[in-house]
Amino acid sequence: MSTLLQLIEQYGLAAVFFNVLIEQAGVPVPAYPTLVLTGALADQGAYSPVLLLAVAVLGAVIADAGWYLAGRRHGRRILSLLCRMSLSVDTCVRQTETIFARWGAPSLLVAKFVPGFGSVASAMAGATGATGGSFLLFDMLGAALWAGSAIFIGALFSSTVDDLLAVLEQLGTIGLLLIGIALAAFIGSKWWQRKLFLKTLRMARISPDELYRLLENGSRPTIIDVRSPTAQQGGRIPGAFAVAHDFSSGLPQQTDPELDEVIVYCACPNEASAAIVARELMKRGYRRVRLLHGGIDAWTASGYSIEGQA
Repeated sequence: MSTLLQLIEQYGLAAVFFNVLIEQAGVPVPAYPTLVLTGALADQGAYSPVLLLAVAVLGAVIADAGWYLAGRRHGRRILSLLCRMSLSVDTCVRQTETIFARWGAPSLLVAKFVPGFGSVASAMAGATGATGGSFLLFDMLGAALWAGSAIFIGALFSSTVDDLLAVLEQLGTIGLLLIGIALAAFIGSKWWQRKLFLKTLRMARISPDELYRLLENGSRPTIIDVRSPTAQQGGRIPGAFAVAHDFSSGLPQQTDPELDEVIVYCACPNEASAAIVARELMKRGYRRVRLLHGGIDAWTASGYSIEGQA
């Protein structure tokens, strides 16, 4: 363990850079504890606090710039990719759209403090056409606030961190094992939560072709769009109603829970947001509820029209 501590003291700046870089790139390896630890060491004179902050900000901005450029080039498709990588897949895209639609680029100031928001917010900035200058400004400030808070906490509680490191050093190999177990437990718990959530998404689905044939044959299922208002500006499936997750914008009054068929769609991996709303509809007595397989992206990819494009 003493060797590890020596390596941290010697190569701490490189460790901070790569840890921050890969976390912001989407790998679920938390960088905040590393920043707290190196913040404590900086307080003892092992590093320059300013240099430590600069290295952390550089790692974050490089990763975020990659997602921003990917968002500029690939639009919403890159958001779906990010949410497939996320360990919090359930409302990844929708939450980010809602926050970003309200605050725009300044939301990057707090993006890294919100689990699952940082990388997606950078891609969202690119996908929604935020200028490169405003993105870099707010992303750098946000990264500085995030990294600076961890470094400050490390410096503030440096004696406590010292005590923890001393215990781990005494434990030797067992100390390393405990750190590994803690990291594995964190990732494992997130993975298990994701698996349980995905299991709840197993419900009836309808393909875009089947829905199109229903509409062509004169059937009139109630079609519900649960995407954010920002996403809906790109158009909806003909006849679709916009319904919020909390049902603040409600269902059509003429809908009969016992008889009417309801089709719910979104633009998210595994139809996650749509499944959440569908579950709630079932609790409210709706018996014939299905998800549109592939969501709005599958509908447009099949060549079918949309309406209400802004």
